[in-house]
Amino acid sequence: MPSRKLRVLVVDDAVVVRKIVADVLSADPDIEIAGTAPNGRIALQKITQVNPDVVTLDVEMPEMDGIATLKALRQTHKQLPVIMFSTLTERGANATIDALVAGASDYVTKPANVGSVGMAQQRVRDELIPKIKSLCRIAVRDHAATPPAERASGHAAADAGAVDVVAIGVSTGGPNALAGILPQLPKGFPVPIVLVQHMPPMFTRFLADRLNTESALHVQEAVAGDELMPGHVYIAPGDHHLMVQRNGRRIVTAINQQPPENSCRPAVDVLFRSVANVYGASALAVILTGMGQDGLLGCGAIKQRGGSVIVQDEATSVVWGMPGFVARAGLADCVLPLPSIADEIMKRTAVQPCH
Repeated sequence: MPSRKLRVLVVDDAVVVRKIVADVLSADPDIEIAGTAPNGRIALQKITQVNPDVVTLDVEMPEMDGIATLKALRQTHKQLPVIMFSTLTERGANATIDALVAGASDYVTKPANVGSVGMAQQRVRDELIPKIKSLCRIAVRDHAATPPAERASGHAAADAGAVDVVAIGVSTGGPNALAGILPQLPKGFPVPIVLVQHMPPMFTRFLADRLNTESALHVQEAVAGDELMPGHVYIAPGDHHLMVQRNGRRIVTAINQQPPENSCRPAVDVLFRSVANVYGASALAVILTGMGQDGLLGCGAIKQRGGSVIVQDEATSVVWGMPGFVARAGLADCVLPLPSIADEIMKRTAVQPCH
């Protein structure tokens, strides 16, 4: 448990939302409200006064919206956790992706149209409080020794065998991490990439569109029956599991709404198991920043079939949950800081890094 309460600054132009969030958070014994603000300008003034541990930031506000506030905040507070509050609409989803790529730590969707104040409070309690505690690193976690970060040597990469697919699993902090990797991979990248980012519907489509504009690769939300092509990235659609399967001589995507795994749909484990079955030793798995342990069993399946696993290190992860579980289980071939991962992927797929 924390030695003191976590201080949260709640920023939202809606009085009702500010009250719901403040009431729910202040009822938690580990959290106190450092202050509230109705727009970004006031929030920026208050941050230096109240010194919060976390900021919850509405995406759409008058005077200074959430994106502008986030960019200004990041000039002076690069590490302060910021959780965006967004509407589950196309406009809200697109703005949230902008915020995540700009450095927001995570997001929750506003508890709109849930039927009652009580249900809205429960949504905030279930979704926001765990993220606040995880971002402040007080969530229950395994304190087993963390393996030191190490870069795989060129010899080790060469010995790993041919790579025919790259499978990526990511959650909290993912859009920013992906924006640091995919644009570094060159046109003509020789294998397909399949990817699970924990996000709801609409958000994954906007994420794919954003990454597609910033990358030399073709990035798209996966559709059932897509043939996996080199240089293409297939992102699992929100609320659907993504799998790969063999169809004659072709390898294609499959989409389903089977039950969630690890409380997630899409789930990394579902994708990685299918990758292990289809590609065996020629699969390369990459586990990036994220809460929870989705991907642990999937990485085990890939390693069992002779494939390789790269994980992001703790220092560059927003939350070292998913990669930490894989590293502590001894499944990682290497544990790397985010800026080194694109080069490692290129090395293992026989692409010369661009310098």
